[in-house]
Amino acid sequence: MDLSRRSDALGATRCAVIGTGHIGRFHAQKYAGLAEAALVAVADLNPEAAARVAAECGCHAETDYRKLLGNVDAVSIAVPTTRHFEVARAFLEAGVHALIEKPITSTVDEARILNSIAADKGVVLQVGHLERFNAALVEVSGRELVPLFIESHRLAPFRPRATDVDVVLDLMIHDIDIVLDLVRSPISSIVASGARVLSGTIDIANARIEFENGSVCNLTASRVSAKTERKMRIFADEAYIVVDFHNRGLRVHRLGTREAFPGIPEITNDERRFDQHDALRDQIAAFVDAVRNGSGVKVCGSQGQQALEAALQIAELVRRSALRLGRATRS
Repeated sequence: MDLSRRSDALGATRCAVIGTGHIGRFHAQKYAGLAEAALVAVADLNPEAAARVAAECGCHAETDYRKLLGNVDAVSIAVPTTRHFEVARAFLEAGVHALIEKPITSTVDEARILNSIAADKGVVLQVGHLERFNAALVEVSGRELVPLFIESHRLAPFRPRATDVDVVLDLMIHDIDIVLDLVRSPISSIVASGARVLSGTIDIANARIEFENGSVCNLTASRVSAKTERKMRIFADEAYIVVDFHNRGLRVHRLGTREAFPGIPEITNDERRFDQHDALRDQIAAFVDAVRNGSGVKVCGSQGQQALEAALQIAELVRRSALRLGRATRS
């Protein structure tokens, strides 16, 4: 199949998805639905998986991603985290724009190298921190806000996938990225703990992060819970905000201009629900727009690197805590 001729005929950016698992399949569907993108191929080591998604989305299937080098302009990389660096490096060095699923890489050094290559080649490097495109958070991010204290709970039932990384890199990293973007101050200290429950890696973790500007954040992530909950509570000067990522809801409580009682100001409540919203489509559309028009990306490679660095610090503290707990239990 002549991939370049097909894309030219469509007048769209030639795109491909590397990795056709649970997330990669959704990436392929979104590209296939964008007028500005031409999904020309998907690639996966499993030929049946690649063929299945290719047939579903009307594109070419490959088992070797390297065969796409020179035939695509942009890719989504949705392979296991341990392969992010290898695959992304090949495409970036070939001048191909890349959207990498979170976390950006397995190590900070790998992330640093990818960011350097992207800068040298002048290509877009976006990291797939999907919650940044959640409509409720987008509304919060557009406000003038200086968080004093942030509390986040990201809880999910156990599923036997994505266990190649612990819960910090699997789930908590979403909230780490959001908090870093909201607070925008260097981290001064981290305290964290957690435990293995059902998998071979950490399944539940808690971290307290203090920032140089005085802001404090308390994050809890679990993939062994009985319910699904993704909420962030933000306490700021004269405001209390609740972001419900799971239900795309937002509640804002503020001090009003009138008095509820003598000397006591009223508290105003504003509650909104954002329905019919496709965050993944918005993420991929923003990536394609950045490739075509040079618009900035919501989560660039350097932000992905910062989130990874904090996540790895937390993961190491959690690992040490779990080891201490294991020794205490055996003694």
